[in-house]
Amino acid sequence: MKNYIIKTAMVVLFATANYANAQFVVTDPANLASGILNSANEIVQTSSTVSNVIKNFNEVKKVYEQGKEYYDKLKAVNNLVKDARKVQQTVLLVGDVSEIYVNNFGKMLNDPNFNAQELTAIANGYSALLNESTELLKELKEIITANGLSLNDKERMDVIDRVYKEVKEYHNLVRYYTNKNISVSYLRAKKQNNTKRVLDLYGTANQKYW
Repeated sequence: MKNYIIKTAMVVLFATANYANAQFVVTDPANLASGILNSANEIVQTSSTVSNVIKNFNEVKKVYEQGKEYYDKLKAVNNLVKDARKVQQTVLLVGDVSEIYVNNFGKMLNDPNFNAQELTAIANGYSALLNESTELLKELKEIITANGLSLNDKERMDVIDRVYKEVKEYHNLVRYYTNKNISVSYLRAKKQNNTKRVLDLYGTANQKYW
C-alpha cells in the first residue's frame, strides 16, 4: 500500500492523465513541473545577468509569461491522492513565487517612491528568494527520480514533507518581503499626503499589504 501511495505521489513529476468535463484529457505533469522549474531558473539567471533594472524586468516578464502556461495547466490537474497533491502544491508554490515577483515588481517600477538603486536591490532580493525555492524543487525532483530509489517509502515521504514546508516558508517570506516593500512606499506617500496613488497602484482598501 505504501508503495502505491508513493508511486501515485510521483504522478506530478512523472505523467498521468486527467478527466475534465467528461472528456479524457491527456496531461503531462512531469513536463509541466519541469517547465515551471526551468522558467524559475531562467528568471534567476536573467536577474543576475542583466544590469539595467527595466531591461532586466522586461526579460524576466518575458520568461515568466512563456512559463505561465505550465503553471496554469498544472493547477488544473486534480483527483490526486494526498501525497501527490503535496508534490503538486510544492511545484505550484515555486510558480507562485515567480508570479508574485513579476506582478508586484512591475508595479514597483511605476512607483515614484522607489529610486533606481532601491529597485535594483528589491529585484535582487526577489531573485535570491526565488533561487532558494528552485533549489528545493530540484532536491524534490532528485528524490523521485532514479537517484532517490535508495530511499524507502517513509524516507521519501519525509523528504517530500520537508521540502514542501521549506518551500512554503519561502513563499510566505516572498509575500512578507513584498508587503514590507509596499508598506515603505505607502509610508513615504503618507508623508507627502499622496496615499491614493499607492492604493490605486497596489490594490483596493481590502487588498492592503500593511
